Formats: sequence, structure tokens, C-alpha cells
Amino acid sequence: MSTAPQIAIEGLRCEAAEGRTTLDLARLSIQAGERVAIVGPNGAGKSTLLRCLSGFAVPVAGRVQVLGHEVGAGITRDGLRHLRREVAQVLQGLHLVQRLSALDNVLIGALGRLSGWRSWARWHHDGDVAEALRALDAVGLRALAPQRADRLSGGERQRVAIARMLMQRPRLVLADEPTASLDPASAREVCRLLRDSAAQATLITVVHHIDLLPLLADRVIGLRGGKLVFDQPLATLDTAAFDALYGAQAPRAAPVIPAEQARELHPLQHLAALRES
Repeated sequence: MSTAPQIAIEGLRCEAAEGRTTLDLARLSIQAGERVAIVGPNGAGKSTLLRCLSGFAVPVAGRVQVLGHEVGAGITRDGLRHLRREVAQVLQGLHLVQRLSALDNVLIGALGRLSGWRSWARWHHDGDVAEALRALDAVGLRALAPQRADRLSGGERQRVAIARMLMQRPRLVLADEPTASLDPASAREVCRLLRDSAAQATLITVVHHIDLLPLLADRVIGLRGGKLVFDQPLATLDTAAFDALYGAQAPRAAPVIPAEQARELHPLQHLAALRES
């Protein structure tokens, strides 16, 4: 017996304010537990797709179903609130509350489970605090729990964001270029933490450096100009597919394998080496 997909898209079209089409997908489905990467040049519609899945972008046409919710203009406020409790986001802008501690930022992930005055007052149960500390421990930052977010490094802040995602207990994780502001070593570590932390959820990641793909995904969706170019297992992709997708915008490789070896390899040839690392 087949299982209904967690994400089902049919005839999706999104437009920018000036009427330009930013996303045009005939059909797309993603099953529970999949590890999916979305790649493509600037303006391909990658971030727009994630915003549609989280209800932050309203399509002008088509159907988007996420975790059993019909997402779009017809979704109710309660439906949207329930959806966002189950969808965690890890963004490239390191969206933390800078004046709050690492621990308080992680506790924000539990707000969707609070009700009434407890939610707006951020009055957490003792069990929530213990869970938040365990989440920080999982990303190696328990010792920095009292540290203000604006005093953490970029890599540390992104790990706090992952701990906040753990605290949310999501069914779906949407990560939009989560390593964009990080150095290569931190980027690789964040990818591993993100993959491990999302072990009980579906993970969809917009990836900028294609040599990080083996750390995040088994399936790759290529977009260009808002349209689907390919959708296939990572193991079947080759350099020609990415060259055709990116053209003049071919992404620069992040040196996440030894520098002397990286100089000898095309970005896509890193994949085999990363699978062995």
C-alpha cells in the first residue's frame, strides 16, 4: 500500500510583485524521511519554493499540500499556525534574537507548544529548559548556554539555530543555504549536525556549494528560471548535468577535502571523495 507524500505540488505558479513568474512547477512530491537538496543558479526559484512550503509565499495558481495542510490563500490562521509548529527553518541569515542567550534562543523552538500567557511571556516548563540544554549539548554548545547570541561566532550561531530546530521537534526541516556565511570547516560540521539532527524528519536543503551535497541529500532537484530541470538520485548525477544547469553561474567549490586534492578535482568530482570521508 502506497503512503501519501508529505509534500505534494500540482500546477504551482508563483509571481513577483511586478508579475514576473518566479516558480512554475507542474508536479513534485516528497515522501516522509527523504533527504532532498535543491540546487540552481541565482533566481532559480529555490528560496521561493521553500517559502511556499512554509506558507510565507502564496502562489497565484496550483495546489501545495504540506503535512496534510493545503497551503495557500485558503489556509486558515489556525491551520497556518499548526503547520509552522511542524515545520522548522534553518536560514542563511542566522536568524537568532541577538540580545537573548543561546539557551533562550533554543527555547523559542518550544513556543508553538505553549498556550495563552505562557507563550507571549516565554514562561517555559522546567522540562523545556532541560530539553533545550540537551539540544545545546547535542550540537556541542551546552557550555555556551548563557552566552548572548551576538557574542557567538557564525558557526556557533548556526549550531544554536540547529538546536532550536531540535527543540521544535519538527516533521519537516527547511534549510535555506545554511552554510552560506560559514568557512569551509564550519560548513562541513554544520551539514553533519543538520543531517543528524533531522534524523526523525524530512530534510529539504537549498545548497550553494554542490560539493556539500553528499553530506545532506540522497535526491537532488535542479531548478532554473523557476522550472524543474532535473529531479533524480544524487548517485546518478554527473558534472554535465550541473554544467547545463548553472551555465555561466557554475558554483565555486568549497574546499572541504584536502586543498592539494581539491585543486585537482572538478567540483562534482568531490562527491566520491566526500562519500568516503
